[in-house]
Amino acid sequence: PLQEKWELLNRSSLESQKLGLMEEVPGLKLKLGNMEEKHINSAERQHKAEVKMKFKIKHIELYKSKYLDLQLTVLFLFVCFVLFCFVGYQYIFFQDCRIEELTLLLSQFRKMNDIMTVVQGKYIYLLAVCVCPTGITEKIKDTTNSDLSSVSSGVDSGQQSPVLQENVKNSSIRKLWGKMKRPGVLSDDIEPIQFKRGGFRATAGPRLIRAPDSGRPSRAHTSFSKWTTEQVCGWLEDIGLGQYVSLARQWVDSGQTLLSATPRDLEKEICIKHPLHRKKLQLALRAFSNKTMEKSSELDHIWVTHWLDDIGLPQYKDQFYESKVDGGMLQYLTVNDLLFLKVTSQLHHLSIKCAIHVLHVHKFNPNCLRRRPGGENKTSPSEVVQWSNHRVMEWLRSVDLAEYAPNLRGSGVHGGLIILEPRFHSETLAMLLNIPPQKTLLRRHLTTNFNTLVGPQAQQEKQEFANASGHPPLTTTAKVRPKKLGFTHFRQLRKLRMDESADYICPMDTWNPPAMSGTPKRRYGSFRGILARDSDRLEQVGNAI
Repeated sequence: PLQEKWELLNRSSLESQKLGLMEEVPGLKLKLGNMEEKHINSAERQHKAEVKMKFKIKHIELYKSKYLDLQLTVLFLFVCFVLFCFVGYQYIFFQDCRIEELTLLLSQFRKMNDIMTVVQGKYIYLLAVCVCPTGITEKIKDTTNSDLSSVSSGVDSGQQSPVLQENVKNSSIRKLWGKMKRPGVLSDDIEPIQFKRGGFRATAGPRLIRAPDSGRPSRAHTSFSKWTTEQVCGWLEDIGLGQYVSLARQWVDSGQTLLSATPRDLEKEICIKHPLHRKKLQLALRAFSNKTMEKSSELDHIWVTHWLDDIGLPQYKDQFYESKVDGGMLQYLTVNDLLFLKVTSQLHHLSIKCAIHVLHVHKFNPNCLRRRPGGENKTSPSEVVQWSNHRVMEWLRSVDLAEYAPNLRGSGVHGGLIILEPRFHSETLAMLLNIPPQKTLLRRHLTTNFNTLVGPQAQQEKQEFANASGHPPLTTTAKVRPKKLGFTHFRQLRKLRMDESADYICPMDTWNPPAMSGTPKRRYGSFRGILARDSDRLEQVGNAI
């Protein structure tokens, strides 16, 4: 019985131990799972670290290769620089040697030239002995000996200048043959050959051409239809279309050929494909056919480039010069012509339009614009309208806005635009001067001086126009685009003649306004309404952006 009890006790203790171990198994499994999860996480982190390390190693290798390439480039440039310096030094050295050789050859040539001069002088003396009488021969001998003595002294000294040697070389010939009017007769007086304009002059080519002034007296008293080919070609050169002279000489028989030519003939026969060149020629021919020479025709295309400087648009000088736009073309410029000249800004269109109006008022006087301030203490709007762009900048300096005055260069702002354009206000000028909107006191100062400058009447008319019309204010970014024509408009466009063009930048009906015959104080008063209506037409022709 004791043994059985003992076995039972052992068995019960073993079972209790078994139960205890079985209770510890879930905890161990949980720990094992945690350990495996930690191991997996550590393996992932190690893999990511290895990927990052490989990526960094690749970047370092790439930078290393770039650094090596840079070192090779620097080395190559250094070697090239050294070679260039060496070659340059050798070139300079050889040039110095060459200069020394040329100097030596020049000195030898001078000596030979002096010797030939002496021999030539003796030959002249012998020739004079054979041809001339005894008394004259002695006179020539004295002059020749004096020349030869000077030459010999120059040979001995070796310090005679090349110019003096050249003069000495020809002095004996000039003294002998320059005094002869005919063989065997000498004279102390020489009648110089006077240069006569209008004759033939030599050119670089194989032919002879006549000077530009040669045909003008004869052209003035002859109708254009009877001009010869050379007179027509000379006239083409005078108006700036000289590039078409070679073809015109082959096609034009007389002035009547051009008068009866159509634009298609001009483009086909003389190759005038430039539309403004063709327009310039047509306007000139129309003036000849109507026998009416306008005052504007006296202003050439060079004057127009200076005029663009005065109105503040020098950036278009190259286009106007290449198109040969002269004073006679200004009054016939259209919106499309300005777009062809790359004038796309609406403000610049208005600037050119107002400037042409000022020219019309002053009958195209080339000096109507004022470039410098005068001695006037108080200016009137009729004087301000004649201000150039530079004069407006001077006014800005006088009202303590000198730091903003350079911003008006290339803006197209002049006195005509300030007075005649109803949408040009002090806000527009402040925008062009780049005065920030937050500087209210500065803008108020500009507005006060601007209103004083334009006067109460112009200020009132500008305000009435702004209140009456629904147009947006004038901006510096507005552009003019050509009108898009539909298919039905092409037939009408082809039928239009030059007189029927409706898109003149300066319309014909604004040339002689009714108020111009009134008092001179309101000389420009009627222009504002016309310009307002013309602004509407400009907006209809082009779409402002």
